[in-house]
Amino acid sequence: MPITLEDVRASAQRLKGVAVRTPVLQVDGPQRAPARQLFIKCENLQRAGAFKFRGAYNRLAQLTEAERAAGIVAFSSGNHAQGVALAARLLNIAATIVMPADASRMKLEETKAFGADVVLYDRATQSREAIAASLARERGGATLVPPYDDYLVMAGQGTAALELVEAIPDLDALLVPVGGGGLLAGTAVAAKGVRPDLRIYGVEPAGANDWALSWAAAEPVSVDAPETIADGLRTTSPGELTWPIVRALAEGILTVSDGEIRHAMRFLLERVKVVAEPSGAVGVAAALSSKLSVHASKIGIIISGGNVDLDRLCALLSDNENVL
Repeated sequence: MPITLEDVRASAQRLKGVAVRTPVLQVDGPQRAPARQLFIKCENLQRAGAFKFRGAYNRLAQLTEAERAAGIVAFSSGNHAQGVALAARLLNIAATIVMPADASRMKLEETKAFGADVVLYDRATQSREAIAASLARERGGATLVPPYDDYLVMAGQGTAALELVEAIPDLDALLVPVGGGGLLAGTAVAAKGVRPDLRIYGVEPAGANDWALSWAAAEPVSVDAPETIADGLRTTSPGELTWPIVRALAEGILTVSDGEIRHAMRFLLERVKVVAEPSGAVGVAAALSSKLSVHASKIGIIISGGNVDLDRLCALLSDNENVL
């Protein structure tokens, strides 16, 4: 593996006293599987509201002095943007973030509030990667900080799973949201490093099922115009660097419908008193809908984030169409 358990542990030391060691909440399983216990890792309570801060800080903290002086450029639909912006502020690094014009209002405002320069683009007609690369050149060779296809970012993301398996060492399975694959890759390295027998599954929306299609084909597959309420998981293909790690270490990919995601968000709010954004709730959606067919009485789940506009949250929870 290009990253190891020791890389994740080194990242954990780097993040000590900077990132929040988020709580793990124990929740009784759904009525259809009452013997199951869910252990929910609440990265919605992380700084900047999502796990992304871990990878962003781990990456930026290892820049050279010359690289810090040149600044950084990142691209993101929201959570990576906020994580990078906050990490850059803490490390006194100038940050430029490329974000879609239709990104969450809260994510846009928070990214700006952390001090980043935000450049908007049209995700239907423009390439965020091309815009970011151009900005990096224009700004004197600034360092590009991708949201998932970076080994230092992956190692930082893996610290959330490391904390989870340390807190609950006898988990049977672990459910992880997957978009680009940075969290899943880091999780697989960390969790398998501690518990080689632990079964790890990525979870994605059925309307953005690039990972499920890729898994079935045994090679990366692209999808056009993914449609889902889980805006942070609208990737079109697995990451070039994340794919081989996930393929080697994970058990498979599960998909959930938007209705199942809404149901999970409502369950978390009503039963667990936790606010999760749609992307963050997919693991819980898989557990509640019994998508995990293997025997597992103790299931770990990472809620990847809680950054959702209040108006949108209310609209999602009040929309009964296709909700269980």
